[in-house]
Parts: sequence; structure tokens; C-alpha cells
Amino acid sequence: MAIDGLLQDMEDAMALAEELRPVLHRLYRQLRRESDDPNISPLQALLLVAIIRQPGIGVAELARLEKLRGPTISGHIKTMEQAGYVTRSAPDPTDGRRSGLVATPEGCAVIDNIKRRRTDWLAFELSKLSTSERKAIRGAIGPLGEIGK
Repeated sequence: MAIDGLLQDMEDAMALAEELRPVLHRLYRQLRRESDDPNISPLQALLLVAIIRQPGIGVAELARLEKLRGPTISGHIKTMEQAGYVTRSAPDPTDGRRSGLVATPEGCAVIDNIKRRRTDWLAFELSKLSTSERKAIRGAIGPLGEIGK
């Protein structure tokens, strides 16, 4: 009997995943469109957010975190330095070759602007829903947040 229940749960989860995946994909694409900024690429914005969350992170550590090659990261960091979005901290006292990355106020402002545009778009779209639909979405936030932890 327990196996039948597990199989039913898995079938239900598969059906839910098939319905949910395209919806999440569409929302993700639209949120990315809302954050288009000609001054920073989506990858650079992703890297900048990681630097803001972990001030002093090194290029190698950032590459490992984002599962990208070091040279790829280095090129983007140089571009972001030239744009004034990041700076390098003083060299590490134990390893003079390593300096950490720090977001500048300009870099933080770019990310804040992207987040604000995304939030504004999402709030506008949510305002079109009924109170009960917004309540249902609010109730799903916790369980959705558990996925992929």
C-alpha cells in the first residue's frame, strides 16, 4: 500500500512539474526582458549580484560559484571595472596575487535599478489578479522556495 502511495505522489509531482515548468520559464523570460539594460549584460548583472552578496570574493572563487571558466569571468570583470561597477580590493596579505572584488556605488545602483524594474513589472501583473489568486500565489511562495535547496 505504501508503494502505491509513493507512485501516486510521483505521478502527481510529474504532472505538476509539466504544468509548472512552462509557466516559470515564461515568467523568468519576462523578468529578464524587464531588466534589459544596455550598459550591462545579463551575465555581468549575475556576477555583480554575486559580488554584492560576497564582497571581497576573488575571480577564481566567483568562477567556481557560477560554474564558469576563469578567463570568461576575467573578461567580464575587466569590462565591469571599466564601467565603474566593480573595483579590486587591496591584495590579499597571504597571497599577493589575489585581490577581492567589491561593487561600487554605481554597480549597486545598476542592480537596484534592475530589481526595481522587475519588481514594478511583477507588482503590476499581480495587481491584475483577484485577491484570492494573489492569496494562492502568496501561499505557494514557501513551498516553491523549498525546491532546489
